[in-house]
Formats: sequence, structure tokens, C-alpha cells
Amino acid sequence: MATWCFALEPEGSGTRRRQQRLPDPGLSPEGIAAAHRISRRYLYKLSAQQGYTVAGWIRDQRLARCRQDLVDPTRDRLPVGAIGARWGFPDPAHFSHAFKAVYGMSPRQARTARG
Repeated sequence: MATWCFALEPEGSGTRRRQQRLPDPGLSPEGIAAAHRISRRYLYKLSAQQGYTVAGWIRDQRLARCRQDLVDPTRDRLPVGAIGARWGFPDPAHFSHAFKAVYGMSPRQARTARG
């Protein structure tokens, strides 16, 4: 996956800060650009150079975190919808559809298959 957004993080912010923002349903290209004091247009240019859209990168990162949680046996008590909501997908139907489009199976099937 592209790491262009990580390169924009201020010195010393580290992985924890990036992961803290990823679950925020309000995370948007506008917010990312403003946080890094660059224009949206420049942000889009950076992402295009990596072959991604900003929104696509956010979605893919969130889905990857959801998949990690779904296959983690320590998170079995969390409902599938809660895992989606935890990573920025407050609508369970939208989460399920987006997950299936990327991974070819429903979140529930991914949990059952464990990988």
C-alpha cells in the first residue's frame, strides 16, 4: 500500500498518531491537507503519483485494519459491525459491501476463515 500520507506526518508524530486518526469517520482529504498545511490539490497530486486517490487510501487502510481485527481471536467478542465502526465505517451495510469488494468475502466469512 502507498505510504505517501505517512511522509507528510510531522517529525516525531509516529505510527500511533496516524492510527489514532484512521478510525475518525471525519478523516477527509480536506482535513489531511489542512493538518499538513498543503493544498488539497497538492495532496491529490502526491496521491496520484503513488497511483491512489486520497479517499481510496483511507478506505484501504481502514479495511486492512478491520481485516486484522476480524482474524484476531482476541477480538471474537466484538460484533462485526463494531469492528467496522471502530475503524471508521459507522454503517454496517456499507462496511460489509466495501469489505466484500476488496477481499471477496463478507467480514463474517473472513472471521470464520481466520485469514
